[in-house]
Amino acid sequence: MILRPATLEDTAALAELGRESFCAAFEHLYRPEDLHAFLTQAYSQDAVAGEIADDFCIHRLAWSDAGEGGGARLLGYVKLRHPSWYTEHSDAADPIALGQLYTQPDLTGRGIGAALMDWALAEARGRGHDAIQLSVWSGNFGAQKFYQRYGFTKIADIGFWVGEQRDDELLYEKRL
Repeated sequence: MILRPATLEDTAALAELGRESFCAAFEHLYRPEDLHAFLTQAYSQDAVAGEIADDFCIHRLAWSDAGEGGGARLLGYVKLRHPSWYTEHSDAADPIALGQLYTQPDLTGRGIGAALMDWALAEARGRGHDAIQLSVWSGNFGAQKFYQRYGFTKIADIGFWVGEQRDDELLYEKRL
């Protein structure tokens, strides 16, 4: 597995993985019109290209190396954002947000997410942030357990909008 920064040439692959991963986990929760609105907002190629080009977002991609299955494949990615969207919920002086940590739905549990999380924590520390924050759906117990293993704890209840539907989210933070 190779970890590397995202470039604009990765836009289509990132947008596709974002949609696939989100839908694999959550599609059943939403009305089609709400899901469509959210996917367009968050995972259209224009939205993803804008984030890659933006100075506020940092993407790290996990690619298979050429020997795994014969060709390169995007295995997963993590996105960090500074400033964090959640600063008002914490007394951290300079937190960074983890916006997405996604892997190919068929590759969950193979260490890709762990490698990306290890990179994200090291990157946040290296940039001098005192905390890393993320939100997780209140019903996503597997993700909650994953983040808790890394020392994240709940600091607030927040909302997350998918179209016109508000989800109950948990805001987690890890002090660095």
